[in-house]
Amino acid sequence: MPELRWHRFSDRGALDNALANRVAGALEEGLLQRSSASLVVSGGSTPRGVFTQLSQRPIDWPRVKVTLADERWVPASHADSNERLVCETLLQDAAAPANFVSLYLDGSSAQVAQEAVAQRLAALDTFDVVMLGMGEDGHTASLFPESTALAQGLDLANKSPCIAVTPPHAPHDRMSLTLQRLADTRTLILHITGDRKREVFEEAFARGDALRWPVAALDTLPLPEVDVYWAP
Repeated sequence: MPELRWHRFSDRGALDNALANRVAGALEEGLLQRSSASLVVSGGSTPRGVFTQLSQRPIDWPRVKVTLADERWVPASHADSNERLVCETLLQDAAAPANFVSLYLDGSSAQVAQEAVAQRLAALDTFDVVMLGMGEDGHTASLFPESTALAQGLDLANKSPCIAVTPPHAPHDRMSLTLQRLADTRTLILHITGDRKREVFEEAFARGDALRWPVAALDTLPLPEVDVYWAP
């Protein structure tokens, strides 16, 4: 069971700056020790400010690999694409030379493409940083409550790095990293904002029911700590 470490900020701008510094520091440490470093990020509106800040950090970005915790199964040109968000906000300025590993395969369904995406992910070793978000229903990555793929996605004995998901109450099929693959990281960060998400997260961890609140599964991981970054 990891130690839960809270980092609380009075406003989102302060959080964005501190979290960008934390991620940059972890990547720089990885680059000192290895030939490359890797970063897993999440989509949605919450990390936009962090991405913009991180794109300005003077890291040796050509040696950094970036991928997503999950992707909506839409082309990168689509407004709902997480890849598009990352390309427009993170992979800019100093971070433009980073190497992006896409979870999307054009012309295929998520279910059919699962093995091909798994092969892409196999080229990545233990991640240096995983930045997760959380929805108000307690999902993280695309591990949704009531999803038929949830139990398989949460199973730490499942060696597949990714899983195709059809969300029960959200648009678009998805490709999501599995919990065991997300846990293969040196630093795991959960980034949430707003009082409602804080309340959901605290209830999820208090009750420990990962099938009801998938984010609660973070408490089962074989990691020394999980860092939670939060602002109102």
